[in-house]
Parts: sequence; structure tokens; C-alpha cells
Amino acid sequence: MDQENIVPFAHVRTEMQYAPISEVRAYWEALRNGRKVPLRSEIDPRGIERALERAFILERIAPQVARFRLSGMALSELMGMEVRGMPFSALFTPGGRAELAEVIEGVFRLPQIAELDLTGESGFGRPPLTARLVLLPLQSDLGDISRALGCLVAEGSVGRAPRRFDISAARVTPIVEGRPTERPGPAPALARGFAESQIPYVPRTGRDRSHLRLVTSGE
Repeated sequence: MDQENIVPFAHVRTEMQYAPISEVRAYWEALRNGRKVPLRSEIDPRGIERALERAFILERIAPQVARFRLSGMALSELMGMEVRGMPFSALFTPGGRAELAEVIEGVFRLPQIAELDLTGESGFGRPPLTARLVLLPLQSDLGDISRALGCLVAEGSVGRAPRRFDISAARVTPIVEGRPTERPGPAPALARGFAESQIPYVPRTGRDRSHLRLVTSGE
């Protein structure tokens, strides 16, 4: 058999597994369109519909510290609770938080794209779990880079929540204005943005997996 015509199945499976991350990155790149970063207000959930369950928005609240403003259901299932308003570091083990802090600071300050390979903390009722995470910086309406669009895809059984992660590998990509950081996908048809509601949050009685949950605090 001609070895040159063999396509490794494992590579194809990995690409399919992390397709939501590729979708979110392509959407972000298309919105950026050569600028340093897109605006937070330009993000429309319908532009990343297939990845919504695993997507989230972070807000920088201090140097090296960010919290969840919006999140899909997959992250709540990992933690066993609603994560909106929680520090992003809650997803990580104490041993992984120092490295995470440096990654977060680079995303917002430089800015840069960060992609992390994660390994779930093991123990009783917690089977093997791996994940990949991407963080993409956004500009707030005030003009500062203090928001980030993210996507986390986990592989394996969640088991007993909460599941926290160690960082097994980290890759960062500097952002150069006027030049794409990767081959962009098609320009999004929808870029109306979605404002974060100012009305009090009312818990839903059932799971709606087609939308991100909203945080009540204003920009």
C-alpha cells in the first residue's frame, strides 16, 4: 500500500472533536477583519450557534484575573453549578492557577490568542477527562481590551462534579493588526451583537441549549 495516500485517522478525529473551537476562532477572525481585536458588542450568538454550548465570555476584573459573564451549559455541567459570575480560575486546580494567570494577562494586555490543552483532576468518581480551550480577546465599549471570547471542548465522562483541570500545554499566538492570525472562515452574516440584559436574571425552568445565559451586570 502506498504510504503517501494514508491519512491518519487519529488526526481527522481530533479535528472533528475540536471543531467548535475552530468555528469560534474563524468567527472571531472574520469579525476582526484585520483590526487588532473585534468589539465585544459585535459578537452575535447566532454566528457560533453550533459551538454555543461550549462557548463563554470572560471579563477582566483585575490584572491576571477574569470572571465569567456568559457561559454555555457545558461549563456548568463540568462544575456542577452555574458559572456566571465565578472567577475563571475556578475551572483549574490550585497548581494550575499561576500559569493560568500569566496566560490571562497575556490575552488582555498584549493582546494574544491562547490555546490550552487541559487534563482533568482525577480521583474517586472522576474518570479520565481531557479538554482544549481557546481564549480570544475582545474590546469593550469603553475601548479597553477587557473581554474575551472563549470555547472549551472536553473529551470524556464528566463523572462527579466539579471537574477542575491542570494545564498540560499552552500555545499563544501574537496578534498583528492588519494581518490574520489564521486562515479566516467566511465573514459572518450576522454581526448585530447581543447586549447583556439589564433586567434581573430569572432562572429558567428547563434547559435551553440554543442560547448563552446572560449576566445582569452592565458593561
